[in-house]
Amino acid sequence: MNTTDKIASKHLGKKSQGDENYNPLLLVAIPRIENRRQYKIENNNLPFKGFDVWHAYEFSSMTKNGIPVTRLMKMKYNCNSEFLVESKSLKLYLNSFNMTRFGNSTNECLEICKNIIEKDLSNTLKTEACIKFFNNDTERVQIFDNFRNIMDFVDENSLKIEKFKEAPELLKTEEKEIASYYLHFDSLRSNCRVTHQPDFGDLFLYYKSNKHILENSLVKYLSSFRKEFHFHEECCEMIYKRLADLLDKDNELFVCTLYTRRGGIDISPIRTNCNTITDAKKLIDLNKFARGCIKQ
Repeated sequence: MNTTDKIASKHLGKKSQGDENYNPLLLVAIPRIENRRQYKIENNNLPFKGFDVWHAYEFSSMTKNGIPVTRLMKMKYNCNSEFLVESKSLKLYLNSFNMTRFGNSTNECLEICKNIIEKDLSNTLKTEACIKFFNNDTERVQIFDNFRNIMDFVDENSLKIEKFKEAPELLKTEEKEIASYYLHFDSLRSNCRVTHQPDFGDLFLYYKSNKHILENSLVKYLSSFRKEFHFHEECCEMIYKRLADLLDKDNELFVCTLYTRRGGIDISPIRTNCNTITDAKKLIDLNKFARGCIKQ
């Protein structure tokens, strides 16, 4: 077991009771560098910018009078951080608020919780973490509508997929006039690197280049993650790096993986070298509940 897996295994793969009282010690920070080294990504010279955006659908606490307060919590922090938060540890940490009392009113309770969570996450991850609570009248903002299903460009009858461990050699390109491509792959699957439980998601890809990545090769490559064991953020960065290595350095590239929720939490990593995809700003915006696919 490598260092990352040892750290992640504090809660993952184990029966955990958690804590009914607020406990910041439940949080686990995972260093990004170990996985990034495999793909020649340097923390101090990242080939992309971006954020990890999280949604926790089951956050709850109480006022001092024992009145339950329940909200959807949106969280984000920059991908240039040294650490990411392990998702089960985040769930256990947030659950520790369930029976803890804060404030004399709902609004006061939420404000206190917001300040505590931002402080704890920022201290644990050694970067600025920001959160926002949404209530039931929050408007749902649709994003990535201009991305086309990649299967629209593929002949299923002639497509054979046989590799299910990440296989970048499957990717093929052809030289064409410079063009922009907006593609959506709705069948991304990878697996937790510790528990090996499956994670499903949608991938949104934009690139502008004189190199056209053949769609059938892209489907084969993305399907090769079905038996890959990595965290969501790592998969997004792996895909970005493989595609960046195919394209020229001055080409525009955007990769966003919107994973479906597991344990009441979903994760949406974004990696890009451009500002072309304005919808990404809506996903990053803490004031917006932005959704990009039916599984979210």
